[in-house]
Amino acid sequence: MRFAISYSTPYYGVDADRLVAYAQHAEKCGFEALYLPEHIALYPGAKVGNLELPPTLPYGDPLDCLSFVAAATERILLGTGVLLLPYHHPVTLAKRLATIDVLSKGRMRLLTVGIGALPGEAEAVGVDFRTRGRRADEAIQVMRSLWAGGEEGVSFDGEFFSFDKLVSFPKPFEATGLPIHIGGSSRAAARRVGRYGDGYFAGGALPADERAAQLDLARSTAAEAGRDPKGLEYTRWGSMDMSAERVEDFAVQGVTRIVVGATATDPEEQRKEMSAFAERFGLLPAR
Repeated sequence: MRFAISYSTPYYGVDADRLVAYAQHAEKCGFEALYLPEHIALYPGAKVGNLELPPTLPYGDPLDCLSFVAAATERILLGTGVLLLPYHHPVTLAKRLATIDVLSKGRMRLLTVGIGALPGEAEAVGVDFRTRGRRADEAIQVMRSLWAGGEEGVSFDGEFFSFDKLVSFPKPFEATGLPIHIGGSSRAAARRVGRYGDGYFAGGALPADERAAQLDLARSTAAEAGRDPKGLEYTRWGSMDMSAERVEDFAVQGVTRIVVGATATDPEEQRKEMSAFAERFGLLPAR
């Protein structure tokens, strides 16, 4: 089992010193990766499910924040949980992601994308909310083609994006592409995992049988698409106080990575939580 940690800019704020200290301590503790969330724009009354999001929450741009983290760390992988893919142009996004990966020497490897849940956010960036799933599917194909393409260029002709013999450099660090994980809690998300994803970051509050059904659907869809279902990673949210028994239960369910987040708001208490978790699960480097 691999363990990663999230940093919530909406609740911790976009403070350079605090972000760097959090990331450096997570790296010191042995966490695999640092994840950041995204919302591009909020508005009064915006809700995700039953949760209302105060419009003044300071969501920092996750890729800008991760670039900042990369410059101050050496090993920890960089992740998003989740990047709202339909609200980004994939040609621009492919360039940004490859650049971060090159500058971090191959650490932009836990990109997780979602399709968004706020109609007003889609409207703000000029995207038809009803098409966001199809846009996301095309965007994944566009980015992968640009990363893999050579100096002769690549072409694409889709519903939302079209270009002819486009060339995009730099390429990801010592790779022909970047892994793309799919976030979500629906069967549509599970099917997207099977068709296009390298892993499933399953969210939401779902019963165990629905969780299992979605993972099975992701794997069966991958097999139908001629992809290796065994190659799909499975990430789930955990908690700082989770027990070894709970981790074992996750492993039985096929989970390969658990992402936790600090519960304290005080930076010193957050570092204590990280250290305690790392010691409990043997993440701390041997001395």
